Amino acid sequence: MPKTVIHVFHDDDASITTGTRVAQRIQEVAAEHGTTVEVLCFGPAQRLLADAAPSGASEVFNRQVDELIADGVTVGACVNAARADGTEAGLAGRGLRLRVARDEFLRFTLEGATVITF
Repeated sequence: MPKTVIHVFHDDDASITTGTRVAQRIQEVAAEHGTTVEVLCFGPAQRLLADAAPSGASEVFNRQVDELIADGVTVGACVNAARADGTEAGLAGRGLRLRVARDEFLRFTLEGATVITF
């Protein structure tokens, strides 16, 4: 089945809010087109997932990530970065799929996924 992967890397306000919103919008019509959506948060954007007091764009980003997970979208993050930052348990507890980023990028290639980076 075809897949669109939204890779949220940058931590600027536009990247984090637009990337997750694009994933939500694609998810709205993905099933009727026989495709799936997946999100991978990595790098600077991943650190915002552990923001203890999110506000502004960070708050929107975190809310949209939680909404995507609740809607059944796989949202992943790098397990090595999470361990290094001490956020592994918290991210896993929110329902994020923690994997080695290197392996996830290779999986996307092997699956023939379209990857869009924000």
